[in-house]
Amino acid sequence: MDEPRRHPLLIILAILVFAECALMSIAAVYLVVELLIDVPTSFASAIALTVLVIIAAVWLAVIGVNTLRGASWVRGAIVTWQVLQIAVAVGAFQGVFARPDIGWALLIPSLVVLVLLFTRPVLAATARRDDPPVV
Repeated sequence: MDEPRRHPLLIILAILVFAECALMSIAAVYLVVELLIDVPTSFASAIALTVLVIIAAVWLAVIGVNTLRGASWVRGAIVTWQVLQIAVAVGAFQGVFARPDIGWALLIPSLVVLVLLFTRPVLAATARRDDPPVV
């Protein structure tokens, strides 16, 4: 049985979500290594942050897979993640330890993903099957 052909914009969206997943996975590995080789100021906070990053990486993988499957719920999940990422990006532009390079590295992909998410082909591919088609 042949699978329906996926629109290229949906594939690009999934690739970007998987790229975010890969970066979160790298951050999780980094945090685990840091826990093993360094003594954190607060061990409980370090563990909590590491667990949250691992959960986020797994969640992004689930979102990426279901984006390719055309699940309708991924739109809300992707918007939520991008808003959180934009909030971190805005924080990276400010303060004593401002890192505009990190801010831009977070902000630009988030905006691209949000634009892709609301394109007609992606909306059509992720529409609920009982909803009328997007025109």
